[in-house]
Amino acid sequence: MQYNPTILEHFKNPKNQGEISNPDGVGKAGNPVCGDVMQVFIKVKDGRIEDIKFQTLGCGVAIAASSVLTEIVKGKTVDEAAKITKADIIEELGGQKKVPPEKIHCSLLAEDALKKAIEEYRQKH
Repeated sequence: MQYNPTILEHFKNPKNQGEISNPDGVGKAGNPVCGDVMQVFIKVKDGRIEDIKFQTLGCGVAIAASSVLTEIVKGKTVDEAAKITKADIIEELGGQKKVPPEKIHCSLLAEDALKKAIEEYRQKH
């Protein structure tokens, strides 16, 4: 399987990979069929996502989707971040035609993990 340059770049050099100590929200998503598991950590200050990190165990597209998600979300308000969709992530990965169809579900995990992290943040605040 050949990935486009954007996916390869984010897979080889993922942005914001790691964990945040004392996060304001943590979201975890997984797909039992493919085995991908993703965790997203957010830190919020004055209603904006000041920091976001991820840990992903999965394929190249899952890691790339996590990396791209963090770049899209960082600096946005919590409400803006909550509106991020799978389509937004796929677009940042090069678009529908550039992401292998059998890997589209990986971007859904990134969206799910983010939504769960935001949900946890909102429950705390």
